[in-house]
Amino acid sequence: MAGRGYGASGSNGAAAGNEICQFKLVMVGESAVGKTSLVLRYVREQFQESYQSTIGAAFFRQTVFLDDSTVQLNVWDTAGEERYHSVTPLYYRGAQAAIVVYDITNEDTFHRAKTWVKELQREASPNILIALAGNKADIANKRDIDRQEAQAYADENSLLFMETSAKTAMNVHEIFMAIAEKLQATGQSGQMRIGVNLHEPSPRGRRSRCCAKRN
Repeated sequence: MAGRGYGASGSNGAAAGNEICQFKLVMVGESAVGKTSLVLRYVREQFQESYQSTIGAAFFRQTVFLDDSTVQLNVWDTAGEERYHSVTPLYYRGAQAAIVVYDITNEDTFHRAKTWVKELQREASPNILIALAGNKADIANKRDIDRQEAQAYADENSLLFMETSAKTAMNVHEIFMAIAEKLQATGQSGQMRIGVNLHEPSPRGRRSRCCAKRN
């Protein structure tokens, strides 16, 4: 069911002896809110005014170098179209973080974002870190959702919140970096494997460490 796949990593190698931590992150939200734009801006410094709609999900990879560890984010960009909604929860499996994206110029996408948050809280790991991204901040003059309203909602639900712009790169690296730092600081453990097997039953009694020493 996975569609396009992309890979990227940072330009500087990890220092010898640094810990390498891998985390799975899922991007969710309605179609056309800019999920793919955000990821491509982050991993490739690219932006286009429009992209072909994601089919199923697309995979990206980015490496973040922190002070004493290297964090690899394995990102699944899920489709926002209703016809794919039934399979989206399958990508939550093993995810340590999620970014729920809405369009600040479209009120309906914000209300739908709340539904995605509830679904993540219900279907995903109890410890999943959820970030809320109000995208398209470059056209804030057309906004339908006040920033304070979104911030209040995020505070009530213990969500990391930032307004972003894939077009101008506003807060794009910052939101991913904040997630990487929080995941590294909490030392969450999770699946080391990269990818999703949609036909595999949920593992029981099997946990792998989130970090391994670099040889």
